Amino acid sequence: MPARIEDVAAHSGVSIKTVSRVINGHPNVREKLRVRVEASIKALHYVPNPSARSLAGNRSHLVGLLYDNPLAGSSYIMELIVGVLQACESTAYNPVLHPFDSKDDLIAAVDGFIAQNRPDALVLVPPHANNVELLRRLDQLDVRYATISSKLGETRIDVGFDERRAAADIVEHLLALGHRRIGHIAGLKGHGAHAWRLAGYRDALRDGGIEYDKALVTGGDFTFASGVAGGRQLLDLPDPPTAIFAANDEMACGVIRVAHERKLRVPRELSVCGFDGIHASLLVSPELATVQQPCREMARSAVELVLRAIREPSLRKHLRIPYRLHLRESTAQPGRVARSRNVSSPKKR
Repeated sequence: MPARIEDVAAHSGVSIKTVSRVINGHPNVREKLRVRVEASIKALHYVPNPSARSLAGNRSHLVGLLYDNPLAGSSYIMELIVGVLQACESTAYNPVLHPFDSKDDLIAAVDGFIAQNRPDALVLVPPHANNVELLRRLDQLDVRYATISSKLGETRIDVGFDERRAAADIVEHLLALGHRRIGHIAGLKGHGAHAWRLAGYRDALRDGGIEYDKALVTGGDFTFASGVAGGRQLLDLPDPPTAIFAANDEMACGVIRVAHERKLRVPRELSVCGFDGIHASLLVSPELATVQQPCREMARSAVELVLRAIREPSLRKHLRIPYRLHLRESTAQPGRVARSRNVSSPKKR
C-alpha cells in the first residue's frame, strides 16, 4: 500500500500536523525536524496528494527550470536538468522543465507559464538569468527564483563558479606548455560566459607577459558550426596560432574538425582546448582538454536555495562551486604529445 501521511509522522516521530507543515513549506518548523520529516518522506516514497496539498498550503509544489533553446549547448542543459531532478527527489516538490526562446516575447510567455502552472519557485539559466526585465517581472509577481551563472550582481540567489579564473587556468596551461600565439573563439555576445571566458583569456596572457592581439580572437555562438568557422578564420591567418582555446567544448570540437580537414595533427601541430566538460569532450580524438563546469552541483544548489527562500523570504546567497581542469591529450608542447591529468580548483563558497 502507498505510504500515508500518518506513516510519515510515525516514521519521523512527529505529529501529522508537523508533517503537513513541512510538506507545505511552512516557515515555523525547526530545521532539524524539517530534515527528519523530509528523510522519512524519501525513505517511505511518500507522495502527497497534490489536490489536498494545494488546498492546505495554497502551493503548487512545483519548481520550474526556465532555459533557452536547448539545441545549442544541449549537453549543458541536460546536466542542469539532472541536477534539478536530483534536488527534487528528497523533497515534496516536482520539477517543471520549460524552454523559452529568448527571441520571442519572453515576458508574455513566462507570464502565461506562471498563470498555468503556478510554480512556487523558478530556476533561471542564462540568457534568461541575465534578463533584467524578466527578473523585475518575477519580483512584481512575488515568485521566488534563483539564477545560475548570472552576470547581474544584484540577483538575490545565484549559483555559479569562477568562470574567469577557470578560463585563465586553462590558458595558463597552454602558456606553460610553451605556446605564445593562442587563439580564442569567444561565445555569444551578451552571455556572461562570453565576457568571463574572454576576460580570463586576457588575464592569462597579461600575467604571462604576452600582448593581447585582437586578430587572434574571433566570435562564436557556442555551436559546433561556429567553432568550425572560427577555427578556419584563425588558421587562415598569415601567422596562425599554435593553440586555440574555444569558449565551449562544442566549438572546440569544431576546431578539431578543421584541423583534421587540413591534415594538422592535434596536438603536435595544433593544441586545442574547450570549456564545459560535456560528454563529447571524451568522444573526439584526441580527447579534449577542458574545464569541467559543475552543472549538476549548481542546479542542485539552486533548487535547494530557492526552496529555502520560500521559508526565508529575506534570504540572499551567492554560492560558488569548485570546478576541475581536465588536461587531456589535445594539448601539448609544440612538437610533443601530452599526457592526461585532472586538476581541481580551490574550493570557494
